[in-house]
Amino acid sequence: MNVRWGFAGLGRMAELAAEALDESPRSELVAVGSRSREKAQAFAAGHGVPSEHAHGTYADLIADAEVDAIYVATPHPQHTDIALGAIAAGKPVLVEKAFTASVEDTRAIIEAARAAGVFCMEAMWTRFNPGVVRIRELIAEGAIGEVRGVHGDLTAARTYDPADRLFAAELGGGAVLDLGVYVISFAQHFLGTPTVVHATGGLYPNGVESDFSIMLGFPGGRSSTLSGGFTTHGPGRMMILGTQGWIDMHPRFHRAPSFTVWRGGESETHEFAYSYAHEFEHVAECLDRGLTESPIMPLADTLVVQEVMAEVLAQVRGA
Repeated sequence: MNVRWGFAGLGRMAELAAEALDESPRSELVAVGSRSREKAQAFAAGHGVPSEHAHGTYADLIADAEVDAIYVATPHPQHTDIALGAIAAGKPVLVEKAFTASVEDTRAIIEAARAAGVFCMEAMWTRFNPGVVRIRELIAEGAIGEVRGVHGDLTAARTYDPADRLFAAELGGGAVLDLGVYVISFAQHFLGTPTVVHATGGLYPNGVESDFSIMLGFPGGRSSTLSGGFTTHGPGRMMILGTQGWIDMHPRFHRAPSFTVWRGGESETHEFAYSYAHEFEHVAECLDRGLTESPIMPLADTLVVQEVMAEVLAQVRGA
């Protein structure tokens, strides 16, 4: 099916997503919503959306009869009310990462979506890029044997500004929800649910975490070491270690242009194009099949990642 999207929240992620829709043959941006009608009008004008579909409230966006599905791109703590409103209206939702700011809110959305039979997915776009799709295929084929470890980092050096959303706790700020969601989700994708979580990190003067290091333990002695933060520069690499070889995701892994498979002293590099369009195409495919959850980014995975982030935050912040 062709999906007519309404965008809730019109910041940087919405701009990137709007550009991606131009590459998605089954997706169209038809309406936008913001808490400011002026911002909605400006965004709509820049992306070919008629002014009558530029809404000054999220409720009006959800009620727009032209909208088939809602993409939620507001700050994390605002995701819950918008997603629940869309689900109540029977409209599929694609919710940006981190899915919410708390385990309780994540559970509430999942329970509502499942009870209503409405499609819901976290917008973890990395899982849908062709390179990661190929990695899944290689692992399924036994290219590196049994996966025993996933190790990597993701940093984004920023100057501390307590007025900025990135550093405001009430807006879901901090390194864990902003950067940790990527590395934790990647490890969970290939290793499953961890049984051990150990974390440490630094804090800004307002108590929000500046950086983190995590060790995850999985059944059978498998493990993952992950780090990230706003205080340093780093490559943003990810390595998947197997009993017969390993895969090196080239920087920056969440939008990597290539990866290398190492086996028996030999290497093979694969190059590919990444895009946010692939996750929108996946949603269209799921809706075509009548699915209410993605088989690649299921809600169970989202909940596990949210629970791990909550434990990391508790340990780093000392809650």
